[in-house]
Amino acid sequence: MPIFKYKAVSSSGEKIDGVYETSTKNQVINMLKGKKYFPIFVEEVHKSKDIKSFKIFNKVKIKDISIFCRQFYVMLNAGVTIINCLDILRRQTENKKLKKVIEQVYEDVQKGAALSEAMKKHDDIFPELFIYMIEAGEVSGTLDIIMERMANHYEKENKIQNKVKGAMVYPIILSIVSLGIVTFLLTFVMPTFVGMFEGSGVKLPLPTRILLSISDFLKSFWYAVIIATAVGVYILKIYIKTESGKVLFDNIKMKIPVVRGTTQKVVTSRFTRTLSTLLSSGIPLIQALEVVSKIVQNKIVEKGLISAKEEVRKGTELANTISRIGFFPPMVISMIKIGEDSGALDEILDKTANYYDEEVEVSLQKMITLLEPLMIVIMALVIGAIVISMVLPMFDMINTVKF
Repeated sequence: MPIFKYKAVSSSGEKIDGVYETSTKNQVINMLKGKKYFPIFVEEVHKSKDIKSFKIFNKVKIKDISIFCRQFYVMLNAGVTIINCLDILRRQTENKKLKKVIEQVYEDVQKGAALSEAMKKHDDIFPELFIYMIEAGEVSGTLDIIMERMANHYEKENKIQNKVKGAMVYPIILSIVSLGIVTFLLTFVMPTFVGMFEGSGVKLPLPTRILLSISDFLKSFWYAVIIATAVGVYILKIYIKTESGKVLFDNIKMKIPVVRGTTQKVVTSRFTRTLSTLLSSGIPLIQALEVVSKIVQNKIVEKGLISAKEEVRKGTELANTISRIGFFPPMVISMIKIGEDSGALDEILDKTANYYDEEVEVSLQKMITLLEPLMIVIMALVIGAIVISMVLPMFDMINTVKF
């Protein structure tokens, strides 16, 4: 967000200058007029790019949002006003990025803006679901309850994310170790055999010749390999963030047997928990489906939920529309049907979400159990193939020896 430098004069004639971070120049002028200052000079300045300005050091995580919600709820429940809550939070929040945003929200609320309106200016920090729920809480007068629900919601979401990340640690480490061993064999071990092979007069087998070519290429153009790998990873990272990339990646995840079950449970847990939170807060079902479709983080389900929303608008039962997506387990469809018939859909969805939260952990453990031997076998086959390719010429050399 741009930073503006300003100079102004107070009603008593005192000269005032400073800086203010906001979206436009007009907002700086309005801020000064709101404080009864007469603006003289307002100009955008360039922000210094120190190491702390990079997102990697100041990224706002779900855990930070959950802590923010929990602390906000505790203070609101104790009778503290919204402005005082923001004032306290902006002083004690440890995350630098979130701290700065809370300060800006605090200033906007002081000027008379609604909390949700002030947060909308920072939709890159506050999730869409959170802003939507804050707005609903302001309208219904239950902001403290909403904050408690969002704290619980993001605490569970953070727990699931940590489980998924934790499950990927072992496969990633094993992959890096395997790649390191293969690179070591090709660049350091393989060349030691080159002179012996060339001087023996024995025709090298095809696998050995291929390995020698790869070894020579890695030794001669190692920098090109590193650059190409970095560029490839960067391009892939950008592509995955595009619409077509997300669709392709989600389709791949749903076709891999080991990953499909875990992905289904993670998305199901997120869907049922978010929809339950919205419905229990008084959000109409159609609007709730629209919000949930953007939260599930799966393009296949997102498109299905958008279609489901239109079907519900026409009067179709939610259970029937969800079943047509062909993604969610039969148990979820049955639970939604029971919830609709009993009029307690939000409570049923909450219980279903709790069940699938536990299922996610079990599924992740099963996935790791399957991936570990699979990756070890692949690593053994690759390294074994390299060793065999190096040993093959030795047998030919032994055969040429005359006793």
